[in-house]
Amino acid sequence: MPAQRRATAPMPQEDGNPMRILKKYPNRRLYDTRTSSYITLADVKQMVLGGEEFEVRDAKTGEDLTRSILLQIILEEESGGVPMFSTQTLSQIIRFYGHAMQGLMGTMLEKNMAAFAELQSQFISQSKGLYDPKHLSPESWTQFMAGQPNLVQNLMGSYLEQSRAMFEQMQQAGALFPGLPGFPPGKK
Repeated sequence: MPAQRRATAPMPQEDGNPMRILKKYPNRRLYDTRTSSYITLADVKQMVLGGEEFEVRDAKTGEDLTRSILLQIILEEESGGVPMFSTQTLSQIIRFYGHAMQGLMGTMLEKNMAAFAELQSQFISQSKGLYDPKHLSPESWTQFMAGQPNLVQNLMGSYLEQSRAMFEQMQQAGALFPGLPGFPPGKK
């Protein structure tokens, strides 16, 4: 069982302000120590969308519950509207838990997310004035992207190359760790 994180002084953020601390009480309510008020998961989602750094702690034990709250937000998003993960993708992720390559999979997903965020940033900066990203639904975004094949192809090139290289590394690791779920053993 992982060690519980005890309540400590707030960690400073890059801008010098102390980390925003949310406390979770046994009644499932979240309390924002900065605003001295109770907030909802929707409020936490807005903090994430706004790029605000925060920590969620158990009010009694001080245990860090941030990941748990973020997973709750993802579950709500996946349950409504247009889900991001297919059943096959979720099943594949579950298969990696407890496997020797679990850490590598997490690192690969994290690097891919960072690369995709960079791709999104480049796309937004290159297409300023063409659209307002706040008013695009997933469906209209797909239609917009379909009309931009050359731009999308150029932006996706480095992202796809990075993903291919990571996939090859995982295949090679399969030779070291036989039975890596979803990947054939790499070449020796």
